[in-house]
Amino acid sequence: MNPVVLETTIPNVPVRRGKVRDVYDLGDKVLLVSTDRISAFDWVLPTGIPSKGRVLTQISAFWFERLGEPHHLLTTDVDAMELPAGTDRESLAGRSSLVRKTEVVPIECVVRGYLSGSGWKEYRTSGTVCGIRLPAGLTESARIVEPIFTPATKAQTGHDENISFERMVEIVGSDVAEELRRRSIAIFQRGAEYARSRGIIIADTKFEWGRVGDELILIDEVLTPDSSRFWPADQYQAGRGQPSFDKQFVRDWLETTDWDKNSPPPALPDDVVTKTRQKYVDAYECLTGQTFAG
Repeated sequence: MNPVVLETTIPNVPVRRGKVRDVYDLGDKVLLVSTDRISAFDWVLPTGIPSKGRVLTQISAFWFERLGEPHHLLTTDVDAMELPAGTDRESLAGRSSLVRKTEVVPIECVVRGYLSGSGWKEYRTSGTVCGIRLPAGLTESARIVEPIFTPATKAQTGHDENISFERMVEIVGSDVAEELRRRSIAIFQRGAEYARSRGIIIADTKFEWGRVGDELILIDEVLTPDSSRFWPADQYQAGRGQPSFDKQFVRDWLETTDWDKNSPPPALPDDVVTKTRQKYVDAYECLTGQTFAG
């Protein structure tokens, strides 16, 4: 198993560190490095998940190729990248994506196919999800007959804020809003159909988009366990919460502790780390049909 990578360095290249990724500006290109950091409840935890960044990078690369949608990925082969002398390529291998630089659309394009999370909480009180009226009588984790598009603003810190489609139109214009809604729903449906054939239900996801000239292309990560809810199809049962392939296992463990979510979080025990890593690896292997190396 490869060592845990929590932080990367490339000589003489400025880096912006997000919660789980290191982003390097290489001029007309950007290098995205998925570390093994893991976040929960808006905190980066002190314990990393071995191979997590490599799994997520390879899942996104799989989808970029499979979906056939215009995207920003150039290569994930570190040996093919022009990087400064002295770069530790070994630490970047498998977890790095060289991508085109784009003008990022400042909207999270969320598509929901099942009633879960914040959507379920809202539905219980108002019968709506992000203001969209749904049929009465739905239960937790119920399938939504036609996937719904629920945009959000991209927050630098904290939770993203759900907005109406009308507000999205005010931010990006009607033509862009309509195109992103149409394309996001279509990609979700194609991806969800394939995933279901591999034993995974994609309950919801979020896409990010960027502009190159007049073209809107997929950027960031796509249909991963960090950007989506992945459920094992053979265990699905509406009317309750679902087991998942993502970091929900970590959230659930944190909820059993006395952590107040306002102070630095506790370290994860070894068994939680091991089981969480396995969930990410299981997602990769289910989707791709390939054995994860590392």
